[in-house]
Amino acid sequence: MIWCILIIGILLPQSLAHPGFFTSIGQMTDLIHTEKDLVTSLKDYIKAEEDKLEQIKKWAEKLDQLTSTATKDPEGFVGHPVNAFKLMKRLNTEWSELENLILKDMSDGFISNLTIQRQYFPNDEDQVGAAKALLRLQDTYNLDTDTISKGNLPGVKHKSFLTAEDCFELGKVAYTEADYYHTELWMDQALRQLDEGEVSTIDKVSVLDYLSYAVYQQGDLDKALLLTKKLLELDPEHQRANGNLKYFEYIMAKEKDVNKSASDEQSDQKTTMKKKGIAVDYLPERRKYEMLCRGEGIKMTPRRQKKLFCRYHDGNRNPKFILAPAKQEDEWDKPRIIRFHDIISDAEIEIVKDLAKPRLSRATVHDPETGKLTTAQYRVSKSAWLSGYEDPVVSRINMRIQDLTGLDVSTAEELQVANYGVGGQYEPHFDFARKDEPDAFKELGTGNRIATWLFYMSDVSAGGATVFPEVGASVWPKKGTAVFWYNLFASGEGDYSTRHAACPVLVGNKWVSNKWLHERGQEFRRPCTLSELE
Repeated sequence: MIWCILIIGILLPQSLAHPGFFTSIGQMTDLIHTEKDLVTSLKDYIKAEEDKLEQIKKWAEKLDQLTSTATKDPEGFVGHPVNAFKLMKRLNTEWSELENLILKDMSDGFISNLTIQRQYFPNDEDQVGAAKALLRLQDTYNLDTDTISKGNLPGVKHKSFLTAEDCFELGKVAYTEADYYHTELWMDQALRQLDEGEVSTIDKVSVLDYLSYAVYQQGDLDKALLLTKKLLELDPEHQRANGNLKYFEYIMAKEKDVNKSASDEQSDQKTTMKKKGIAVDYLPERRKYEMLCRGEGIKMTPRRQKKLFCRYHDGNRNPKFILAPAKQEDEWDKPRIIRFHDIISDAEIEIVKDLAKPRLSRATVHDPETGKLTTAQYRVSKSAWLSGYEDPVVSRINMRIQDLTGLDVSTAEELQVANYGVGGQYEPHFDFARKDEPDAFKELGTGNRIATWLFYMSDVSAGGATVFPEVGASVWPKKGTAVFWYNLFASGEGDYSTRHAACPVLVGNKWVSNKWLHERGQEFRRPCTLSELE
């Protein structure tokens, strides 16, 4: 009997998704233009087909009138030598020309264009990545399926709706990941929209098939049985549902013979665990991280708030900033996070983005075991690296960081430019290497990452905050600003309170660039102290 339950697994092709895959906004906008080009090509094809049918229609109308006259008096009609000649000509030549016209394929131009553009199309991996991004946003920002389906998101300019088929596809993506919590949510939404009368290519039977199995997997046998019966009302001959019905009834009958109180307790525990929808890659701090992303759980007290100030900063009497000092604001006290306002111009931002766009690729992280760069599921963005010698603007930005921080940038890593599209994120992490990762930056030969400088190069409509779960801090993106913090104490010990994350972008897109400054070259700029925590 059990095979009746499990056979639903063969309904779906094996997932091709790379863990956490997502595409940058830059590539997405290119796809918009590609699709617009294809629509134009499609309209040209439709016009060609309409012109062709118009010619055929005119020919048919002309012959319809001629043959109607001819059939009234066939002998008299062909008795006219001109009519006789034209009849021979039509049947021998013109009907062949009409046949060629009908057989002429007007789609060559469109098919050719489609074939060329197809190489830039997203694949199964991209589609699954986009679906996972939606599920990620749903969890992080506590969004219900109806809100997402109706497009009621904060800061949206172009409202869009999900059809029942779209909801069904999201449920299938969750199913392939054995994520039965989200499978149930999205299959429920698809069923609700079908019940409301939405016309769709999917039917209730298919939705109920997935939904009943997802509910069963979460331990709710009563609901699974109810949904299976509902399915059989629509399709009494459904083989799998009939098998499942017998199996569910058998299990329920068996449970009645077991100690009910103990059985109920175990069942409740199982259901509670499943219903939370805990991800396979669940982090203990995820709850704090997601609350901070929503602007909740910030731990700044009024007393501490009073000690945070705004000031003008001249870079320790740096000549470049004496007459035009930088605007500086305290974002947090421990760890000390400072925001610089109006520190990068719109023109500089556009140049940096233009330099980075052709090179954007899946962002990487340092593998602590190998010390090499690798992709990771917890970092979902596109990034590129820019050297100071490539463009005067990059060199000028690097020097600005040095002048304002007082740290030597000659040993720093190149400027990293990152683009987070919708759902793009970087889960909680440390920028510096811990003691159990002695070889993390060995290849660079410049020591550990002493500090982080982060430029915000765009505003974000909703989401995209930089959060510090250990201390309950949230820093929101603001175009033209930058934030700075030390990852290491002056003693060289790591400051574990700097563990931070880039929250998923809910609406819009996020451009940032960051500079990781290293220990080498800072010996006299930031002298070591005797205390480990100073």
